[in-house]
Amino acid sequence: TYNPLLGVACVGEAEAWIFGENETITRIDIHGAVKDTVNTTSQPSGISVTRGRELSYCDIRTVNIVRDGKTETLITTPHGWTPWRLSCTRSGDILVHVYKGSGPQTKNKIIRYQGPNIKEEISNDGRGNPIFKDGGYSLFMSENNNGDVCVSDLNAYTVTVVDKTGSVRFRYDGTPARRDKSFYPRVIVTDSLSQIIVTDENCLHILDQNGQFLRCVDDCGLDRPVGLSVDSEGRLWVGLRKSGEIKVIEYLQNM
Repeated sequence: TYNPLLGVACVGEAEAWIFGENETITRIDIHGAVKDTVNTTSQPSGISVTRGRELSYCDIRTVNIVRDGKTETLITTPHGWTPWRLSCTRSGDILVHVYKGSGPQTKNKIIRYQGPNIKEEISNDGRGNPIFKDGGYSLFMSENNNGDVCVSDLNAYTVTVVDKTGSVRFRYDGTPARRDKSFYPRVIVTDSLSQIIVTDENCLHILDQNGQFLRCVDDCGLDRPVGLSVDSEGRLWVGLRKSGEIKVIEYLQNM
């Protein structure tokens, strides 16, 4: 395991890739046994798994894919833009969060790639206003079954959902949950029911595809969840940053 743990990406029903603050990515099974290890040339900033169950990860300037035990460069981001997080979609595209600049001047956008080619960019609404807040580079995203791109924007403490036309459908700021602490969204996933699940400081918020708050998962001892993935059985794998622990939650049975 990794301590701190920084990310989790499920492979099928009982395995997941995980990474931390070093130059390796490890595949483990549901019992914690190590099944495979990939060595990288720098610390990865994000990982995901393609619909063909291949590992992909962000490097300093590229998005790489591991095929048959060999690492290939799949995407080179535009000059000046650094890849930070990525999400492989059910449609086969790859969403990559890229940023440029530093400090308060940091700019963020999401690029949709089809293979190595840019298919679209998500950065401004139809009126030219930026969709995401400047200042840091913490965007996490997941494509829903209806084609919406669901983004947690830590700079704005908000989940923003953008439809296929690039228009903002809705934003969620955690208010319906009525929790004592501020909303601190990080990793976000969508499931087979088109529900949107996003990590907070010590819980998970679950929304329907239209932004309606459904419930919080806050009874599982989730301290600083920073990894989140859904396996093929519909279970959530939640990685905890400080402890390096991964909890597997059968949340659908309790809906």
